[in-house]
Amino acid sequence: MSSYRPLHDGWTVTAVSSTGKLRPVVAGLPASVPGCVHTDLLAAGLIEDPYLDDNENRLTWIGRTAWAYETTFTWGGTDDDRADLVCAGLDTAATLVLNGVEIGTTANMHRSYRFTVRHLLRTGENTLKILFEPPYAYAEARRAALGDRPGAYAEPYQFIRKMACNFGWDWGPTVVTAGIWRPIGIETWSTARLAEVRPLAHGDGRVEVHVTVERAAERPLTLSASVGGVTETVTIGAGQRRAVVTLTVPDPDLWWPRGYGEQPLYDLTIRLEDQEWTGRIGFRSVELDRTDGAFTFVINGKPVFVKGFNWIPDDCFPSRITRERLAERFAQAVAAGANCLRVWGGGMYESEDFYDLADEMGLLVWQDFPFACAAYPEEGPFAAEVEAEAREHVARLARHASLVLWCGNNENIEGHADWGWQEKLEGRSWGAGFYYDLLPRVVAELDPTRPYWPGSPYSGAPDLPPNDPSKGTVHIWTVWNTHDYSHYATYTPRFVAEFGFQGPPTYATLRAAVSDDPLTPESPGVMHHQKAIDGNLKLLRGLGEHLPRPDGFDDWHYYTQVNQARAMTFGIERFRALAPHCMGTIVWQLNDCWPVTSWSAVDGGGRRKPLWYALRRAYADRLLTFQDGALAIVNDTDEPWSGELALERLSLAGEILAKERAGVSVPPRGTASVELPEGIARPGDPAGEVLVATLDGVRALRFPGEDPAMDYPPAEMDTQVEEIEGGLRVRVTARTIVRDLAIFPDRLDPRATVDDQLVTLLPGESAVFHVTGGEVDPGALVRHPVLRCVNEPR
Repeated sequence: MSSYRPLHDGWTVTAVSSTGKLRPVVAGLPASVPGCVHTDLLAAGLIEDPYLDDNENRLTWIGRTAWAYETTFTWGGTDDDRADLVCAGLDTAATLVLNGVEIGTTANMHRSYRFTVRHLLRTGENTLKILFEPPYAYAEARRAALGDRPGAYAEPYQFIRKMACNFGWDWGPTVVTAGIWRPIGIETWSTARLAEVRPLAHGDGRVEVHVTVERAAERPLTLSASVGGVTETVTIGAGQRRAVVTLTVPDPDLWWPRGYGEQPLYDLTIRLEDQEWTGRIGFRSVELDRTDGAFTFVINGKPVFVKGFNWIPDDCFPSRITRERLAERFAQAVAAGANCLRVWGGGMYESEDFYDLADEMGLLVWQDFPFACAAYPEEGPFAAEVEAEAREHVARLARHASLVLWCGNNENIEGHADWGWQEKLEGRSWGAGFYYDLLPRVVAELDPTRPYWPGSPYSGAPDLPPNDPSKGTVHIWTVWNTHDYSHYATYTPRFVAEFGFQGPPTYATLRAAVSDDPLTPESPGVMHHQKAIDGNLKLLRGLGEHLPRPDGFDDWHYYTQVNQARAMTFGIERFRALAPHCMGTIVWQLNDCWPVTSWSAVDGGGRRKPLWYALRRAYADRLLTFQDGALAIVNDTDEPWSGELALERLSLAGEILAKERAGVSVPPRGTASVELPEGIARPGDPAGEVLVATLDGVRALRFPGEDPAMDYPPAEMDTQVEEIEGGLRVRVTARTIVRDLAIFPDRLDPRATVDDQLVTLLPGESAVFHVTGGEVDPGALVRHPVLRCVNEPR
């Protein structure tokens, strides 16, 4: 029998010593567990919110301070053979002391630790103290001992097994924290305990349950496994610590990614004597097709086009991330048409809630091991720590049907090849031993049901250029950093694992985080919440010839958000039209960890940016897109797409100048290309026309010129706002062409949202928007700057 007692109450935190500029005196401060120093100081009112204005700059001392967490608890004794202190997550380098006796040390945020403490527990009062070394001091000491290593930022994040983006990123603040970030408690047990349960499920209904036990007594043990009405029992002989139970569920319902089928999950129950473990599994197969440089996920024998998002930690302080918050973010990804999340390597292994939700919602998970944008040392404590964390999480996550790829790192192979690292390293290790040996060895041993990929970008072999679009995975950052978004058209990739374009957060999110008055693109708070190098300059440069020059903050905010949406639409439509040559796009990025101008579709306040609405259209199962003098028809469904294709060349006033009709049929999961007749493709007046394609209710528009070069009339429209249950309905009827119509109700009430954005109306067409949440003035809802379009009267 085993029992678990959480130790989450009665904690205090004290600043022990600091090499930074310590501001407040912190001694015996009440602390929340799970939690961290920053959230404890914030709750006590001793620091300002690091997410607001530039408060982050005044909190750097926290990461240079040693912190002591302490609690006192009563213990009534136990008849069990063992009592263990179980630490699910300590951040990061810590020494643990129980009743004055040191019981162990830790050096890795990414793994759990267990310490035998029965002999130290006293009946009555007990004191547990955890002393956290300053993260900077720990990392800088390892750097001094092992030699410096190049990285993307002047921070020592590669010298400590800690969430790298804690040290700041080009979308995140520098909030280097410490604390007990996951549950902690005492587990008591006798005879034996289930130390590890590792189910490996297959598409044919087989599941091999690998079990490891820890023993306090050497006698035979009875182990059983049950799933889908099938039960098998084995005996673990005296002295043995491992066993495998194999079960076969006849004719199982297969788990599919969303858009390809349902997500049936089966309850798996493991019993060891009187202990029980439960978890849900799904039956499916996963392969990675690498034929001729391809990078294609094949689920249950069917190739899957990945429509994904990169995922970063949803908060700089992970203990604040709840299942409800994850569920909201996942729902936003699914509603945008995504079928995949890539857990990026600068973050962390996510919680059970994360992978459970992915299983339930049919989101494929690409899991990076937590290495990103730096050369990592392989000596000192790191090889042992990396192996320990990899073994723990590969085993922990094995049951999840959604998990389809283990990836060694983010951009480190590219960095070593292309970023000038080799000269700086002078022969020192950089992580190759992890990505090419240790990690694939662990995955092959513990989880042979899933493919392993050494890193991204990666072309399939160590001696190949890693970011070659023609092989494997590519990251495209020429667009945004140096090139206009039209440059996406020069790529013919196999799989795009990262590409993105910045846009500011929603008005309500930015206004809540920045107290600047007036609010301008260059005001101090706005600039502090832009972490990319020359980010605002790139935003303006990126407008190029696509949109007018902004006049003031309101224009800047609207135009740069529109441009972000158009840039990503352009790239996604290009790459989807290349299927099956290209079999995936993973947008950088779904979410933010704080309020910031970034590449996200959902901002740090959880609000959907205009990009999100554009991605919902670009990721739709059925898509029409003009590409290279032709119309591409993309059918990402299991049914043929047949019908009459209408092609029209219209004047901006809506007059039909040319019209063609053609019957088309696109096979399931297929693409087709229809050459444009010359009378349609060649405009008579490039500044005064628009090309329209329609098939079965799906529409695509192409304007011959960029917006400033078009002879748009000043937009004229009629608006009607009426109250309906749950909110307001806004009907907009265009009397002229209306380009990228958007309503921003959060400008009136931060609780208000709208169900669509960036809608282009031809003369005589109407669009209906639904506004929900908050209290909104109906009249203000249809006035500037809440209602915007590109060709609004100036």
